[in-house]
Amino acid sequence: MSKKILRKKLINLRKYYFSNKFISFSQFKKILNKFNIKKKQYIGGYYPINCEIDSLKILEKLEKNKFKISLPVIKKNNVMEFYEWSTKTSLKVSRQGIPEPYTTKKVFPDVLIVPLVGFDKNKYRLGYGGGFYDRYISRVLKFKKVLTIGFAFSFQEIKKVPINRYDQKLDFILTDNEIIK
Repeated sequence: MSKKILRKKLINLRKYYFSNKFISFSQFKKILNKFNIKKKQYIGGYYPINCEIDSLKILEKLEKNKFKISLPVIKKNNVMEFYEWSTKTSLKVSRQGIPEPYTTKKVFPDVLIVPLVGFDKNKYRLGYGGGFYDRYISRVLKFKKVLTIGFAFSFQEIKKVPINRYDQKLDFILTDNEIIK
């Protein structure tokens, strides 16, 4: 099955089965502790859209625990960058319809929370098809280690994500039911 068809099916499934389930902060914190991620380091999050699993509760708790938060901004040249953000500040809506920070302080997160359309046990993800996260991860890994953690509902798991040479494997996937290592 092509990525395009699979993506469409999974997005429709997510809309149909969407729930208020969430990622456990304690599970997320276990991963941070395992990799010695300390307070004041940057966490790159995302603002949930299109029935994605909510990451905002985790980001709020991280900020209360003295981590620095950032969100992605898609630039005019279709390059994604992360900019500092506080859960207490407002956002603007981008031309893609995604809330983004107003701030101009670009950062390179130490931990990157990645939204998923689908995933497999090998920790490959299917996104929306723009390649933004894959290109960002590939670019940043050339000069910095970044811990990548996908967030998804457990029902988004598929047997095998079709991959190509540009697709980036994640370090972990957290679902409402489990941690995939």
